[in-house]
Amino acid sequence: MMTVKEISDMTGISVRTLHYYDEIGLFSPTEKSDAGYRLYDDKALETLRQILFFREFDIPLKEIKAVMENPAFDRDGILQMQRKMLVSKKERMERLIASIDEILKGENRMDFEVFGKSEIEEIWNSLYENCSEAQRALFISHYGSEDEWRRQFLENAASQEAQENFAKIVKWYGSREKAMEAQKNPTDAGLITAYQKRITAIMQKLAAKLGTDVNTLEVREIVGEYDFVAKQLYQMDDVTALMLELAASYQTNETMQKVQDSIYGDGVTAYIGQAIQAFYS
Repeated sequence: MMTVKEISDMTGISVRTLHYYDEIGLFSPTEKSDAGYRLYDDKALETLRQILFFREFDIPLKEIKAVMENPAFDRDGILQMQRKMLVSKKERMERLIASIDEILKGENRMDFEVFGKSEIEEIWNSLYENCSEAQRALFISHYGSEDEWRRQFLENAASQEAQENFAKIVKWYGSREKAMEAQKNPTDAGLITAYQKRITAIMQKLAAKLGTDVNTLEVREIVGEYDFVAKQLYQMDDVTALMLELAASYQTNETMQKVQDSIYGDGVTAYIGQAIQAFYS
C-alpha cells in the first residue's frame, strides 16, 4: 500500500489535488489506516493514470468521472483511445517544433510553388484517368476541347491562389508526399457518397443538441464520430487543422450559415462550429 504522499511523489500530483479527487468521488483510496490516513494499491494507481491521461486533454473532471463510473467501461478500449489521442497530440507537437525550427533558421517564407510543373502534370493525369466518360464529355463541352481543358487546369493550378490552397492541403496531410498521394488517388465516388451521408447524419445529431454545452461528453462523442469519418473520407491521420478551419468558417461565413441553417435550423451552423472548435481545442 502507498500513502497519499508517496502517490503524490510518484505522479507529480499535489496531495491537495488528490484529496480533492477523493472528495468529489473521482479517485478514492483503496482503504484508510486505523489513524485515518489514505492508502492506495497498484490498481488505484492504474486508475489515477487513466484519469491523468484524460486530464492531458483538458476533459472536465465531471466527464471523466462519468466515463470511469460507466458500467460499460472498457479498460483496454479506453487505453487504446487514449493512446491514439496522445500519439495525435505528439505528432502535432512535432510539427509545431519543426515549424519553429524553420523560423529560427530563417526559412519562414511563403513558397508559392508548393507543387511544381511535373507534379501538377501528375495531378492532371490522375484527374483525367479517374473521370468517367460522361464527366470527361462534360468538361470537354465546357472548355471546348480536351487540350483547352488541360491547358486551363495546368495554368490555374500554377497560380498563386491555387498554390496557397495546395499549401493548406499539405498542412492538413502533414507532408507534401501525403498531400500529393491524396491528389493522385482520390477516394472512390461511391465511398464519398456514403461518407457524405454519414456526415449529414452527424450534422443532424449535432443540430438536435443545439443549446447544449459543447463541452459535454455527449456532444464531444458526436464530434468524435465526425473526426473518424473525416479521417476515412480524406485518408488523413490527423484532421485537426482541416476541422478547425471548417469550424472557423461555420462561425464566420454568413453565406455558409444561411445555406446550412435553412437545412438544419437557425443557429445550428455556428453551434456546430463551436462544438468542433471545442473538441479539437
